Amino acid sequence: MLRLFVALRPPPAIRDMLADAMDGVPRARWQDDEQLHLTVRFIGAVDRPVAEDVAAALSQVHAPVPTVRIAGVGSFDRKGRVDTLWAGVSPHDALAHLHRKVDQACVRAGLPPESHAYLPHVTLARLPGSAGMAPEIEGWRAVHAGLSSAPFAMPHLVLYQSHLGHGGASYEPVMRWPLG
Repeated sequence: MLRLFVALRPPPAIRDMLADAMDGVPRARWQDDEQLHLTVRFIGAVDRPVAEDVAAALSQVHAPVPTVRIAGVGSFDRKGRVDTLWAGVSPHDALAHLHRKVDQACVRAGLPPESHAYLPHVTLARLPGSAGMAPEIEGWRAVHAGLSSAPFAMPHLVLYQSHLGHGGASYEPVMRWPLG
């Protein structure tokens, strides 16, 4: 089984800016440069023939190159505890349009449609045990609330394979296609 997702990769200067914000929360598992991406659609574990069908369908996606900017930070909670810190991305329109096209391509390849609301973001850290860390998390969010960048383009759609390990996930680009 291959664990896949479709993403966009911010340019090096934006990844450097994001790396500068990755500090100040104890026990946070900060992402490294290779892990920084904006997920367009999570696919999950699929057999190789399905992965090949997905890749073929994604090769037919035509959409404008999204131009966005980093806009603030936030967190995701799971079962009442913060498990993810992220940087927001704005505007959402071009990304939502691309997400719909990618989701339609995945459905054509035999996958079920995406069931979650789409919120464009770049994950900065995973928090495996955030109990008792509320002050540090709130402090980090307050310090980085104004995180922003100049507009930047992400001109390639990338199919990634995720490899899970003891230290978290590593991501391997499998295929990429130009947008625009």
